[in-house]
Amino acid sequence: MIRVVIFFVLVGLAAFGAAWLADRPGDVAITWLGWRIDTSVMMLAIAVVTIAALAVLLWSIVRALLRSPDILWLYLRTRRGVRGYLAVSQGLIAIGSGDARTARKFADDASRIAPDEPLTLLLSAQAAQLAGDRVAAERTFHLMADRDDTRLLGLHGLFVEAQRRADLTAARLYAEEAATRVPAPAWAGHAVLEFRCAAGDWNGALERLERNMKSALVDRASYQRQRAVLLTARALAEDHDHNSPKALALVLEAVKLAPTLVPAAALAGRLLGEAGELRKAGRIVEAAWKVNPHPDLAETYAHLLPGDSARDRLTRVEALAQKTPGHIEGALAVARAALDAQEFTNARGALAALLMAPTKRVAMLMAELAEMEHCDEGRAREWMTRAVAARRDPAWTADGFVSDRWMPVSPVTGRLDAFQWKDPLAAVGAEAAVIENDKAARALIDAPPSAVRPSDAADGMTVAEAPSARRSRGKAQPSVPVAPSVIPLMHVPDDPGPEPELPLDPEPDPPTDPSSESWRKLRGLFK
Repeated sequence: MIRVVIFFVLVGLAAFGAAWLADRPGDVAITWLGWRIDTSVMMLAIAVVTIAALAVLLWSIVRALLRSPDILWLYLRTRRGVRGYLAVSQGLIAIGSGDARTARKFADDASRIAPDEPLTLLLSAQAAQLAGDRVAAERTFHLMADRDDTRLLGLHGLFVEAQRRADLTAARLYAEEAATRVPAPAWAGHAVLEFRCAAGDWNGALERLERNMKSALVDRASYQRQRAVLLTARALAEDHDHNSPKALALVLEAVKLAPTLVPAAALAGRLLGEAGELRKAGRIVEAAWKVNPHPDLAETYAHLLPGDSARDRLTRVEALAQKTPGHIEGALAVARAALDAQEFTNARGALAALLMAPTKRVAMLMAELAEMEHCDEGRAREWMTRAVAARRDPAWTADGFVSDRWMPVSPVTGRLDAFQWKDPLAAVGAEAAVIENDKAARALIDAPPSAVRPSDAADGMTVAEAPSARRSRGKAQPSVPVAPSVIPLMHVPDDPGPEPELPLDPEPDPPTDPSSESWRKLRGLFK
């Protein structure tokens, strides 16, 4: 609307000017070089406007002729750029769809049209990767790494190719070079941290973690947790003589960052106990136990004061277990301490609630209790047999690797803080019922009372309970989920050293009991 108003105003002003000049004709006389021109003011104005228009037109023609080479070059360049853009875009689409042949075709077209463009190099490298031509891909990535505008992209490609051919040394060099840029790319920062952790370079890992934090590659909570893990690893490396002030300072900082980190709390409790700071050691272990009950914490808490009697350790462990009532680790810790103190009643009471579905540790403690309390090798053998097929206890597990002790880095992937205290078979569907177990239970129910033996009660069924179970066989019996049996690994015996010299006339060995020999072999599976 405003434009229309402005247009009409301008037209009105032009019409007003023309009418004003027409009402005032006037005469104009021009004398120049013997020439005299007489005309009106209106004709003079028209002549001036016409001459100006012709001058502008003539200058435009001359200017276009002078610029024609540049215009032609710009046109050809624009046309070439459009063709290259279409080749690159269609090639990337072909790579995304997995069409290696079409991607190679468009990559060749783009290389012919725009060979030095960054996107052309990227398309060529990805087309070579899709076709499985690793040599061509690495050659293109090297070209990209030699340029300032594509250096990080080339280093990332070389890093990926080095990982694919399992060349960890080259992969680390590429990651270290990329991590020197400010700010460092996320992949380089995390890769350098993992490589340094895998090499046991805890100081270098801590320095890299600080840089990752400053570059916003890791959030605050993850930074504190990872720093606590690295400090614990350094403290374990420093703790050679079990009385290192440097190790104590490192692990105390780790506990401050992550109070619930079990290895840090256990190491801090032990070192503080050796230093005589029992109260501080107890507070650290108790704080971690309330969140993550663990046998290492119970062991550390029981031996806070060196030289304590077994009964004093039992009292201390019972106080710790009361802080997490009903937890299985508390019951197992009390049972272990009670067996060491030969308080068999306390040990049996601690294990009573766990006998419905005993784990391997529960069955082994029951076997030890039976042997120590009543010297009942038969009952102990029965519990050791149940331990073979019992559900596994939690263990330090990372990426499918099970370790007897905590480690800061996964030996499989090199991932920091990968180990978790959990059942190693929890992720493989260990809750399915075993068919053979159901069949054994039905056979036990259908058997006559005289045929029932104590060893047949594999699921806690006594001889007195068998008839009642047989009478209730008409009712639906729920299947008990049992974890699949795991073949135990035989440990190689330690080297006993040189064999002693035998006497010339050795005494004949007494005959060995076959049952005792089989019992010792069974016990050897769990040593």
